[in-house]
Amino acid sequence: MEYFVATNSVVRTIWGKSDTVLFIFAGSAAEFALNKAVDWLYFTGKLPADPLGRLFSTVEYARRIVFAPRDAAERAIDTIAAIHAGVEAKRGAAIPDWAYRDVLFMLIDYSIRAYELLERPLTLPEKQEVFDVFGRVGQRMGIPGLPATYQAWVPMRAQHLAEHLEHSRFSTDLYRQYRRHLGALRYQLLRQAQLMVTPPQVRRLLPLGKLPWLRPVVPLYRHTQHLKLSQWAKTGLLPAEYRAQILALNHEPSYQSQST
Repeated sequence: MEYFVATNSVVRTIWGKSDTVLFIFAGSAAEFALNKAVDWLYFTGKLPADPLGRLFSTVEYARRIVFAPRDAAERAIDTIAAIHAGVEAKRGAAIPDWAYRDVLFMLIDYSIRAYELLERPLTLPEKQEVFDVFGRVGQRMGIPGLPATYQAWVPMRAQHLAEHLEHSRFSTDLYRQYRRHLGALRYQLLRQAQLMVTPPQVRRLLPLGKLPWLRPVVPLYRHTQHLKLSQWAKTGLLPAEYRAQILALNHEPSYQSQST
């Protein structure tokens, strides 16, 4: 069977672990709040009504594509494109091309950042592999202006971060909704995760705090992540309504890292 992402790809390792996916989610939740096109996510009313569910569905679509056979993955990508086309038709306007690229670039960047934070640095070929996978998603969606290589993507990503982020009333409202839906403790953990995984441009624009007190826990996590006590603690911190979905993200990786 032909898969959209090769079974021995590092991308499957990154997206096959719920902890890494949660950090990808955390980074995306921060940057979504600042994107100048975030009003599109407010247009249907789904984002402010259920911000965790809306953002989690975006991450879940990406994860399903990573592990799906090629034909199923391409159908999922086509479904995403059709959903966006429907929103554009209802609003009577087109989502900017740069906004589509921004979301794609988030998935690339936070895949790399989350894995490197929790596991190890990725090699340049591995980063190129992450870029290639999501680049093919963008090509299938018909997103114009995508770079051809990871090296070309790096300055383009920096330009997007410089030009497309702002703290707006939507940013304030989204964080208010995050706190309401997560509760005080989980909200603080979300902000700590965001403080560690987001680029400087995002951290400057959001009230994430200055002290990453969760960072010293990361080395401990690497050594205890498979222990039952660690699994129990993480499970207890997950929102009950998403607990089963999040735990179901775990896949057994088949990739052998180039560092071993």
